[in-house]
This record gives sequence, C-alpha cells and structure tokens, in this order.
Amino acid sequence: MDDRTLNDLLRRFGLSDKEIDTYLSLLEHGEAKASTVADAAGVSKRYVYSVSESLADRGFVEVNDHVVPTTIRANPPEEVIDRLRSDVDAIRPGLEERFSRVERRAEQFEVIKSRVTVVKRIRSLLADAESEVTLSITAKHLPEVREALAAAVDRGVLVLLVVSDADDGLDADGLGDVASVVRTWSEAMPTLLTVDSAAGVIAPPELLRRSETDRQAIRFSQEQLAPVIVGSFFGNYWPMAEEVYVADPHDLPETYADFRQAVLQATLHLRAGTDLVATVRGRRLNAEDGPDQLEGRVVAVRQGLVEPANNSFPVEAALVVETGAGRYSVGGDGAFVEDYEAEEVLLEPAE
Repeated sequence: MDDRTLNDLLRRFGLSDKEIDTYLSLLEHGEAKASTVADAAGVSKRYVYSVSESLADRGFVEVNDHVVPTTIRANPPEEVIDRLRSDVDAIRPGLEERFSRVERRAEQFEVIKSRVTVVKRIRSLLADAESEVTLSITAKHLPEVREALAAAVDRGVLVLLVVSDADDGLDADGLGDVASVVRTWSEAMPTLLTVDSAAGVIAPPELLRRSETDRQAIRFSQEQLAPVIVGSFFGNYWPMAEEVYVADPHDLPETYADFRQAVLQATLHLRAGTDLVATVRGRRLNAEDGPDQLEGRVVAVRQGLVEPANNSFPVEAALVVETGAGRYSVGGDGAFVEDYEAEEVLLEPAE
C-alpha cells in the first residue's frame, strides 16, 4: 500500500496529518524518544508529547513516562486494528438505530397512484391495528377489505365504519362482523383510514371509482397528522351518515387502553340499565396535585359514537365519574376540557 492511500485511510479514523506523520514514524522506529520522533516527523518535541497522549488514548501507542527520558512505543498493528474494530462494532447499534429512525421519517408519506395499491395498504394497516380503526370506504370496495376488518374486530379492536356510495340494497345486518359501529351514506366521500391514531390512508373518490385518473392517494405514518384525520372523520362525515348497526356491549369487567372503546361500552351498558363503576388511571389536568387514579360510579357519558349523540363538539368522548370527593370528567389521550386524561379505564358492574 502506498503512503498516500495509507494516510487517507488513517484520516478516516480522525487522525490529523501531523498525527499520521508522528504515528508512522513511531511504527518505523518501534520505540523511540520524543526528540527522535520529532526529528523524523518534522514537528516539535513538545508537539510529539501532546500528540502521543492523544494517540495513546486511542490505542495507537503507549507512552512510557516511568523511564527517563520518556519513550513512546507503537503498539502492534494487530492490536490497533482489533481496537478499531471493537470501536466500530460498539457504535454500530447506535448508528443503525438512528438510521432506522431516518428511514421511518422518510416513509411517513407515500404517494399512491392506483386503486389496487390503496386497497393493499388498507389491508396491511388493518392487519397491524391494535386498538382503534376509523374507516370510510365505498360499498363497492368494502368486500376487498372485509376479511381484514373482521380479523380486527376479532382481536378486540374498536372499528368505526362508514360505508359510502351505499344504496338501499346494502345488507346492514351482514355488517355485524366487520365493525363495532356502522353508518352508511348514499353520497360519495373520500376513503379515509386511521389506525391507532398513528397511521392511515387518504384517497379521493375518483381514484377508487375510475381506472384512468390522475388523482392520487396518500399513505401516512405520522402521529401528529392522524388525530387531524380522525377529527375530520368525526366532524365532517360521521354525523352525516345514518347509523345502521351497533355491536352488543362487551361482557364486564374489562380494562380498556383505547378510551373511545371505553366510552362506547359505558354508553351501551348505561343505556341497558347497568350501574357501572370505573377505575381510571391517568393524570389530573389543570392542577398541580391530585390523585392519578379515580374510582367511582359512571354517572354520565358525552359522546357522538352512537345515536343519540350528546357531545358538544365532534371529537368529544368523555366519562363523568362520581367519587367520594366529587364528580370528575374524564377524557382520553390529548384531553384538554376534562378534569382527567385517562391512560387506562377498568369498567365493571357496580355491586
């Protein structure tokens, strides 16, 4: 290997030109006094001492300052290489972790140009759903994602479904296996999907209706955007559609991490005449102190998930819990008008 190539490779490990000259001189001498190295490398004796300490910290040399005069010995190349290899292996996990983060950020948005790909992305996202799905899709294309929806329902996922472009011939009774609540609308509307308030798909009606169109869809994976799409779903489309199916309430007791699921189940049980007790784990809002857990009777709900709705704004979903210390309103993740923000809710029949 020529000197130029060797110098270039050593620079990649952070050595300056003078450090490289000093180190290569030491390799040729094996072990030498600082003055000898200074003359060979064309630097000052004081600089050799300084550089040698830096090279020693990185495992290239050993400074023998217990002898007079001080000598500097180059470590065997195989030891240096093993040290460098060990350092590279040590930083690999950190580099790979950061690379994967960058990769995920680059994949936050995907432009989709075909109906087939839209359906494929919807199926894939539904397969990954863990807690909540909101979906609007045309009656014509519902069969293409029906199996994925049914599997999500079987896993206990809250599925809120709007079937658009629906005519009077739609079999509402046959939708019970694909959603927790189903609404239909005769008008065309965008295909909107959100999964766990973290990812989803937005597709204009034309893309699913026609094979020849310049309209495009977007698949997104961004926790800041998904709640905005959920808000649009509940604010612009859900109230316009007609409720045609509501699943039976769950058997209790059950613990819910998805707050809208807890509100839906509380609503259904209260309407069936069940006295409910809720244990809410979360945090007090707008107060410096207060318990991080509430336990009491559920005396009211505010919601727009099922008819009749009684929420004061489209995305409002809240429980009102009466404890020995008073009544408290409880909201889900991102709550701002309620007294508590819930992380987990246990619902059980009152004794």
